[in-house]
Amino acid sequence: QVQPVESGGGLVQAGGSLRVSCVVSGINFNVNNMAWYRQAPGKQRELVAVITSGGDKRYADSVKGRFTISRDNGKRTLYLQMNNLRPEDTAVYSCNTASGYLQWGQGTQVTVSS
Repeated sequence: QVQPVESGGGLVQAGGSLRVSCVVSGINFNVNNMAWYRQAPGKQRELVAVITSGGDKRYADSVKGRFTISRDNGKRTLYLQMNNLRPEDTAVYSCNTASGYLQWGQGTQVTVSS
């Protein structure tokens, strides 16, 4: 089964920045709307950002103006640039299609200290 591979997480202080990446093999990456999700301890997974195959972008209100989603179709890679991070952004970040039909990968842990 196709499983995304996420990387780039880490520990950062509040106000700092991180960029996480996700490589997706085994699907026609170019034609899929892709998304970043996150799951904090004890909470349900939530949708963070979406980028369509045509490059249109949408964001959750909680990250609007701070996070930027992008894609490199040649590298089959999805990115999430996260600026001005807050402790409430602490979560495991995962990528998937916008419909979430791929098997979930392990994700990458992002921890923001206050």
